Amino acid sequence: MTWAWVIGLALAIFVVLAFVLKAPRKGWEAIGAALALGLAGFAMQASPNQAGAPKEPQQRADKSGAALIEARRELAGETAMANAPNRWMVIADALSRNGQFADAAGVVLGAVEQDPNNADAWLSLANNLMFHAEGTLTPAAQYAFGRAAAANPQHPGPAFFYGMALISNGKPAEGRAMWADLLARAPADAPWRADLEERLKRLDALMAQEPAGP
Repeated sequence: MTWAWVIGLALAIFVVLAFVLKAPRKGWEAIGAALALGLAGFAMQASPNQAGAPKEPQQRADKSGAALIEARRELAGETAMANAPNRWMVIADALSRNGQFADAAGVVLGAVEQDPNNADAWLSLANNLMFHAEGTLTPAAQYAFGRAAAANPQHPGPAFFYGMALISNGKPAEGRAMWADLLARAPADAPWRADLEERLKRLDALMAQEPAGP
């Protein structure tokens, strides 16, 4: 009975996304893949036949998803007005907030297919791919970062998050260069300028502590 409910729920979600929200047909495959991934995860981890045992709710580590979204939106600033979140971005952000990064990446494909010049959508795709890969900068994420930067060269988000990705993937010098270039181009009154300056100072301090190579 549990499986019937789960499969029925997945089909209902697909119907809503495809026909009520009118997802582009090109995005149906991505939506189906995301739902199939969720069912596969349920199959591997769920134990619907076991008796329940009340437990204290655990604090979710998925708060990083919410922080990621807020940071992306803050960096977008006024540029977000030109690329207002569409229905795909709203759904993808909701999934990201719950730590469902693979599902979010699948859904946000609908946003970039609908508007290939939406820098915020490409950036969301890159970040979700990164988080799904547990922080690894995959070729797919690199491609999405590149498309985000090309879609809107004035958007600070791609350089900021790509720099962060390089730093966390063992390339601090490359990441620092990207951040330094972003800071040099930043308006004096940019609300995120002070935060970036502080991050660069901390990064420089950490890099100075690293032993010199042979």
